[in-house]
Order: sequence, then C-alpha cells, then structure tokens
Amino acid sequence: MDISNNQLLLKRAINIKAIVTPRWKEEAQQQLQAQINQLDSQLQQLEMQGQRAIGELKKQTIQPPGPEVMQQIESIQLQINEQKSKFLDQKNQSLQQLQQIQTFELEQEVSQGQIESVFAVAKGDNLIQKMQVEVLLRDGVIEDIRGEI
Repeated sequence: MDISNNQLLLKRAINIKAIVTPRWKEEAQQQLQAQINQLDSQLQQLEMQGQRAIGELKKQTIQPPGPEVMQQIESIQLQINEQKSKFLDQKNQSLQQLQQIQTFELEQEVSQGQIESVFAVAKGDNLIQKMQVEVLLRDGVIEDIRGEI
C-alpha cells in the first residue's frame, strides 16, 4: 500500500457474511457436531479425573475421612461441577446453533464473524463509509466486497 504524507493508516473491522448453500449447511453442521462430540469427550474425561482424584484422596486417609479430607473432596467436587457447567453451557450453545442452521434458507446471508483490515484515509474522505465494509462468501469464495475499499 503506497501511502503519501497526507494519508493515515487505520484499522477497521470487516464483517464476513456467507451465503447459505447446501455445502455451507453441511460443513457448518459437521463443524458443530464435532464441537459437540469434543465437549462430550471432555465431560467424560473431567468426570473420570474427578473421581480418580477423590478416590486417591480417600485411599490416602484413614476411614472415616476427617473434616480436612471431606473439605478437599467437596472442593474437588465443586471445581468439577463448575467446569461441567461451563462445558454444558458450551454444548447447549452449539446445539442451539445446530438447530438454527437447519432453519436457514438457501441463498440467505448469514454472519460469519469479523476480520481486521488496514486502510488509508485522507482529508475529505468519508470515514463512516470507509468503516462500513463487508465481504460476502459463497462456499468460501469471495462473491462480493460491499462498501468503500
């Protein structure tokens, strides 16, 4: 980018949109299903690690366990429950997104997020117009660039 002395470089967020196609729907559903499967796996792993840690604590103490050990067990259980809650929230969010994708109509435009871009401005430019740029994708290929580049 050739910049003269009377120009300034700024950053802007560019909205990325995708056109819903059968391929886009399939890929989005596969991606979300993979996330859900990974979260299920992490939940199982967390449960096993927690049970293992509690089991080790119980093995190392006299029976019945004293108040300190019971407090440690409760602390571990609390941490497990907090992490499980986070995983379940993420899973529910992914399930909702999966459901939402199924309701999208073909050729509908949907938001895919944002990326940053650097652009030049000079005296007399309309900054608002230069900030409002979006890229439209069809199956990952740029179909349109909307706004003032």
